[in-house]
Amino acid sequence: MKKRKTVRPASKAAAPVKRKLHDHVRVKRGAHGLGLFATGPIKKGEVVAEYWGPVVTDEELKRSRGKYFFELENELAIDGKGRKNVARYINHSCYPNCEPMEDVKAQRVFIMARRAIKAGEEFGYDYGREYWDTHIKPIGCRCGCGGKGPKRWR
Repeated sequence: MKKRKTVRPASKAAAPVKRKLHDHVRVKRGAHGLGLFATGPIKKGEVVAEYWGPVVTDEELKRSRGKYFFELENELAIDGKGRKNVARYINHSCYPNCEPMEDVKAQRVFIMARRAIKAGEEFGYDYGREYWDTHIKPIGCRCGCGGKGPKRWR
């Protein structure tokens, strides 16, 4: 009796993830250095950009000196330092026109338009109280709030 050879299917490599980026966005110099700007109209609720990069543990984040981390649930973060991650150019704003939305299961973050955005406007979202207190407040906010921070904190 001949021995049958077991043939196992070749494992499929994971398909590359398609990153989301609106057609009407461009990195350019603004009041705070580089920023992400609308080159055409964007509707409320549309994805402006995806914040992406390697997912790292909270422990790796604490050891790093990087500044482009986006904290996720479950003590993880996205290291968005790569220049291809154009969402990293979205500056803090105390009067944001965007907001981050996390897909916890997929470990992805999408920056969504909170309102209709016109061509020429700079995108901005609130980086959060902890980031404000540590990084922005000591040097002063440049979003036009006069250094007071978001209204809900006053």
